[in-house]
Amino acid sequence: MIEPRFKLYGYWRSSSSWRVRIGLGLKGLAYEYAAVDLRTGAQFSSPHAERNAMGQVPVLEVVEEGRTLHLVQSVAILEWLEERFPSPPLLPDERNARARVRALVEHVNSGIQPFQNSSPLRWLREHGGLDEAWAREWIGRGLAGLEGAVRRGAGRFCHGDAVTLADVFVVPQLYGARRYGVDVGAFPTLLRVEESCRMLEAFRLALPEVQPDAPAAERRS
Repeated sequence: MIEPRFKLYGYWRSSSSWRVRIGLGLKGLAYEYAAVDLRTGAQFSSPHAERNAMGQVPVLEVVEEGRTLHLVQSVAILEWLEERFPSPPLLPDERNARARVRALVEHVNSGIQPFQNSSPLRWLREHGGLDEAWAREWIGRGLAGLEGAVRRGAGRFCHGDAVTLADVFVVPQLYGARRYGVDVGAFPTLLRVEESCRMLEAFRLALPEVQPDAPAAERRS
């Protein structure tokens, strides 16, 4: 069977794009990277709208057996990768454990990350300038809850001693928290998990500052 070809449309500092970069790396899947500059509004261009009607990143383009598929939304993309390439697994074998990992994913995806999305923050900035304070407050509250949820089942990683999708979501979120001035020192379990993830190549290669579209001032080879 011919392996599919992947092209990832993303942005260097997008936490959702970052999650997919980590997932592809953990699965050992090579991909072509196509930068979509969110600063210039490239995500709203006609070509990108054909890939994602919401005008968002990431989009994972999959070419397989003569067909082209555009996968959108990081959770859906990572679940697709887990089903299509089950080894190494990023979800536990046991049903209750899978539910816990998926809940941790949604703590971040639905309960924290939306508070740092560029579009609502831009609106807040234009209507009173409360964008950073608002993001800092709600990201901090979300991480406080996440710290407690992770602590109850953590080992080296968020769920025991094996990497799961929960770790894929936690690491980019901590970056976002620092960006908005949240004191992440208040979350020792999350920081310990982050340090374990830093030891893995897939996490290191997915860092924003090593992406080809990172600004020169941020870039690290």
